[in-house]
Amino acid sequence: MKRITLHPSGPECSPVASGVWRMEEWDHSPRDTIEWIETCLEAGITTFDHADVYGQYTTESRFGQALKLSPSLRQKIELVSKCDVCITCENRPENHINHYNTSPEYIRQSVERSLRNLSTDHLDLLLLHRPDPLMNADHTAGVLAELQTEGKIKHIGVSNFTPSQVSLLQSRLDTPLVTNQVECSLLHTEPLFDGTFDQAQEIRSRPMVWSPFAGGRLFAGTGERSRRVKEAIMPLKEKYSATAGQIALAWLLALPCKPQPVIGTGKTDRIREAAGAVAIELDRQDWFTLLVASQGHPVP
Repeated sequence: MKRITLHPSGPECSPVASGVWRMEEWDHSPRDTIEWIETCLEAGITTFDHADVYGQYTTESRFGQALKLSPSLRQKIELVSKCDVCITCENRPENHINHYNTSPEYIRQSVERSLRNLSTDHLDLLLLHRPDPLMNADHTAGVLAELQTEGKIKHIGVSNFTPSQVSLLQSRLDTPLVTNQVECSLLHTEPLFDGTFDQAQEIRSRPMVWSPFAGGRLFAGTGERSRRVKEAIMPLKEKYSATAGQIALAWLLALPCKPQPVIGTGKTDRIREAAGAVAIELDRQDWFTLLVASQGHPVP
């Protein structure tokens, strides 16, 4: 699988990323996790998407235990993590309400804890997880720049930000925000029309895309919209000798902003299936057939 860069300044990644937010559900042992990482690598998937909050703040440690057992894996992968989401749970007794925190103190504390938990000395990419209405752009940018200068994070990005929020933070940074990780799928097409993907092209930044299968709703066929999309995909499976999941990913990969889908599966066959989607090039009219099915009306 051909490598990509999220931005002209980097980082270099795989065209599809593996997300670990459901890792607690998989209940992998450290050895199981090593085998899962190796399966991803064999399929050409080298980018692993984390967040400190995943698994109620436990998933990074679970992944890090595997890297401790097989430290050579660290040189073969890109580690992405996120911070600023604070939830109430027994692992964070100090939180009495779900909130966001982009203060310099919290960001530094979160990054250093992620490094310890992941058994690494740097993150290839740090994302601010959610927009924080109390974010002071000068202060937040300042600590991000410090962490980058110290080598603890190689690149900076955001997640779930609007174009104006991206522009605000970028205005305070000397280095580029290399990505905005957002939700997008055939059942969630808003980034195509709200300026998010237009901005990505403008600043030459590939978005990362979470929930590319709409949390499984895309294949469940429940609800009128998902039924329309599922029916539209069926003839394309035969035309392209592909699975429904591969068609859904190929639809995303055809976008001119060239997004990087993040898949969240612990199943080896699903990993290999996702990797195979990279080779599929949808015909323009087939792409619009799926868009029309999603929207429920012809294009104007």
